[in-house]
Amino acid sequence: MSSGVHRRAGLPVLVVLALTLTACGTDAGGGDESARADSTSLAAPAQQTRIGDVAAPAQASPSGSQNGSDSGGDGSPAEASAEPAGPAHSVPVPGLAKEYAEQIPEETSQVLVATSPDAESEESTLSFYQFADEEWTKLKTFSTHNGSNGWLKDRHEGDRTTPIGVFTLSDAGGFKPDPGTELPYTQDDRLPSSATVAYGADYESVFDYIIAIDYNRQPGTPPTDRTRPMGWDKGGGIWLHLDHDSGTNGCVTLEESDLKWILRTIDPDAHPRIAMGPQSELKE
Repeated sequence: MSSGVHRRAGLPVLVVLALTLTACGTDAGGGDESARADSTSLAAPAQQTRIGDVAAPAQASPSGSQNGSDSGGDGSPAEASAEPAGPAHSVPVPGLAKEYAEQIPEETSQVLVATSPDAESEESTLSFYQFADEEWTKLKTFSTHNGSNGWLKDRHEGDRTTPIGVFTLSDAGGFKPDPGTELPYTQDDRLPSSATVAYGADYESVFDYIIAIDYNRQPGTPPTDRTRPMGWDKGGGIWLHLDHDSGTNGCVTLEESDLKWILRTIDPDAHPRIAMGPQSELKE
């Protein structure tokens, strides 16, 4: 495995200024309502751009299972999440309901599970499971925040919910240098100013480290890529990023030391997935 650090070309000044209107994450702080509507209303320009300005717009699954507005997806887990490559895993992730366990492919050996006691909660936990010797082992569990309006299968731009489903984890980045992750990593020194413009000075460090969750976005691009295969209305820029002690616009947030541990532990060769949702939906 190689560290896979990526650098993309910079953006014209006018584009950069336009991008600093919104950001992924918190639903409090500076910026107008349109800027704060979604975790990525402001994401960096599409395709192969640097992580330039906050919130990665939504992604499409590698297999194309995330249908955009031009192909009619309704946002159900089967369409909004990454389609498993091959058969379902021979050993289900502990406690995961059949509908979601069957979306974990045989090739996957790392799964993150983010869940809350109820669908309206903005407080959650994130557990990291690893498969070895024919069994899943929970390595760690972290305290996290999710959308300030809880969880939703058919979520939309600006509704401040975190999508329910199973998604791939393909790309990472942040303001700070690569902490030693095997995921492709895009560093961008404009992220603090983007966060400050959108949410105020208190949030300038929330994008120090980011892992893009492949909900309505194009895997293999920086987290801030604006491509939304399911259409703009489904929202995007759903990330794992640093916590700010409150609910988010759709992202899942955790402490810096915890996110750095995940970045250093996650392995693209393990075909990692994240399963997200309230216990009533996600658990058996």
